[in-house]
Amino acid sequence: MNFHRLAKDPNSKARAGEITTGHGKIKTPIFMPVGTVASVKGVHQRELKNDINPDIILGNTYHLYLRPQTPILEKAGGLHKFMNWDRNILTDSGGYQVYSLSANRKIKEEGVKFKSHIDGSTHIFTPENVMEIQRTIGADIIMAFDECTPYPCDYNYAKRSMHMTHRWLDRCINHLEKTPLKYDYNQAFFPIVQGSTYKDLRQQSAEYIANSDAVGNAIGGLSVGEPAEEMYAMTDIVCDILPEDKPRYLMGVGTPINILENIALGVDMFDCVMPTRNARNGMLFTAHGTINIKNRKWADDFSPIDDMAITFVDTEYSKAYLRHLFTVNELLGKQIATIHNLGFYLWLVREARKHILQGNFRTWKDKMIKQMDKRL
Repeated sequence: MNFHRLAKDPNSKARAGEITTGHGKIKTPIFMPVGTVASVKGVHQRELKNDINPDIILGNTYHLYLRPQTPILEKAGGLHKFMNWDRNILTDSGGYQVYSLSANRKIKEEGVKFKSHIDGSTHIFTPENVMEIQRTIGADIIMAFDECTPYPCDYNYAKRSMHMTHRWLDRCINHLEKTPLKYDYNQAFFPIVQGSTYKDLRQQSAEYIANSDAVGNAIGGLSVGEPAEEMYAMTDIVCDILPEDKPRYLMGVGTPINILENIALGVDMFDCVMPTRNARNGMLFTAHGTINIKNRKWADDFSPIDDMAITFVDTEYSKAYLRHLFTVNELLGKQIATIHNLGFYLWLVREARKHILQGNFRTWKDKMIKQMDKRL
């Protein structure tokens, strides 16, 4: 994997770059639609490629390990072939999903013992077997196995957890070196900075992760309920320590405003379920604010969903029609809203990139944040 920085905004820490992997180029900053179980919920791969057009999507190690299970993925020739996706894929390590099973898991130095949310069966994730699972899934970018701490989090717990995440990282790296590739392309490995919302822990963790000299680095344990200001403060500290010449991935973030603010702090990559999950609940993101399409005010509004016409759904359907589909609980409504939201998120990061290259990102970002921070 290669990363080239092409430009830096003169009035912020925002960067535009390009990552190259075995499955093509990723122009940064980028948003990665979440394809948890080898599918971006409600979206055909054809629409994903032609209309939403991301350079990379995300798959989830925990979910894919449980279903369809790694032997099926290996038989298919890896996740790309299984789901018929010839662009980039990143897999998370399952650490966050295991964290969210708080009542059904036990964390020890060896790894995490957890019960499947599907049938209650018991499984163990260790740094070693998570590397093997991700080799089999075959994503282009794979993540270290970490512990994601909750918010709020006791300082001593956060400190113990961070040090364990660092020890797990060393085990991931050692095991990955002994675990051969399964397919005919390379995989890039990203370690993850932890440390909750404690400045000194984030600094320590960022230094440890920077010293591991991986080809890219991730920031985890944010967007778990902390105020946005705390997220920005932690991201700022970490981005000042992580190397300039490696891509930086902020995991699980966020709203359109969160994304722009974190781009300004030096983040290159994002993923979040928000555009898809909120779409299924009738919330649309636009350049002028958010729309709750279920509201009665849209019942006789026959204007297009979004005049900006980023994807075909924006002008093919009216707000009144989309509201009707939600009112009668028609699946098509959720699909239309999902395509709209993902199209908007990809438009947003590509506009950000354009303005970084032009040297006027800060001015554009401040204007966009004011515009988007309202309910329509």
